[in-house]
Amino acid sequence: MTRFVIEPQVAIGLAAAEAVIPTEHRLFAPTLLRSQVLAELYAEVQAGRLTRKEAGRRLDYLRGLQLRLLGDRVLQRVAWDMAQELGWKDTFVAEYLALTKLQGDALVSDSVELAQAAKRFVVVVPTTELLS
Repeated sequence: MTRFVIEPQVAIGLAAAEAVIPTEHRLFAPTLLRSQVLAELYAEVQAGRLTRKEAGRRLDYLRGLQLRLLGDRVLQRVAWDMAQELGWKDTFVAEYLALTKLQGDALVSDSVELAQAAKRFVVVVPTTELLS
């Protein structure tokens, strides 16, 4: 079993593709993923790039995933320390790194910038690895 932490853009991409996650994988994310995905889909609808119905379908897909959402005190402390060490202005992305460090085997992201920053703390893999 591989434990993957997914970030918002990966979650949205999985929903758009209605991807089937292999049963041997477990998905994790910080609790803030729900709000970040909701805000991103709302912005897409407001910009006319997505219909409300399609956004709803993507949210339903994500709600149906076996996705464990975590956000405890330890995760917050580790995220704070990581954000401070990286010189980031907030802790949002650091929560994904912290969760990966504490609970996951790898962070799933297709962002080159995030992978570059994260590699000093955790393993980062592309979405294709999650789906294989």
